[in-house]
Amino acid sequence: MPRVIFCYISAIDAMNRFIGRIAMYLIFVLIGVLLWSSASKVLLTPSMWTLETAQFVMVGYFVLGGPYSIQLGSNVRMDLFYGDWSPRTKAWVDAFTVCFLLFYLGVLLYGGLVSTAYSLGYFGDEPFDFFLSLVGTFLTEGPSAAGEALGFLERSPTAWRPWLWPVKSLICLGVFLMILQSLAEFFRDIGRLRGVID
Repeated sequence: MPRVIFCYISAIDAMNRFIGRIAMYLIFVLIGVLLWSSASKVLLTPSMWTLETAQFVMVGYFVLGGPYSIQLGSNVRMDLFYGDWSPRTKAWVDAFTVCFLLFYLGVLLYGGLVSTAYSLGYFGDEPFDFFLSLVGTFLTEGPSAAGEALGFLERSPTAWRPWLWPVKSLICLGVFLMILQSLAEFFRDIGRLRGVID
């Protein structure tokens, strides 16, 4: 296998391990938000922001921890036969089934990008052109010009009405990291089949 593949696997593993180890502490943020929600309902006026904030924190916890979970092999699997197979058979099956995972994650990323573009006020049919022009405007004319290129920012329909683009962008980032980690797992399985990775 080319050295660049080994470098890719190491770099993606290190990045997703770092992000996943930080993301796992979001569970304490979630606990704090829910504790405040319970306390404010009993002792004070109930806060409008707590349940939606808890949902947003849970999204971050889930999607940023997903690539690390894939890396550790702790994702949920149907293990009727898999556990009894040899490492080589597992590598064959994993190398084949990761193609389905990559297809699913690609469709999910596309949908996330379309939804994020919508939340930034783009209602057309070409979200990639929108993002490219937005980045181009930001780099050439600055942040204020890029801000003017945005449309009506989508808000949640709840009483608190937070903007939705941050959580939708976080979902896109998490899915993109899962794609990178899945590719690293694919290359690792190919290395196992060729006998260059244990």
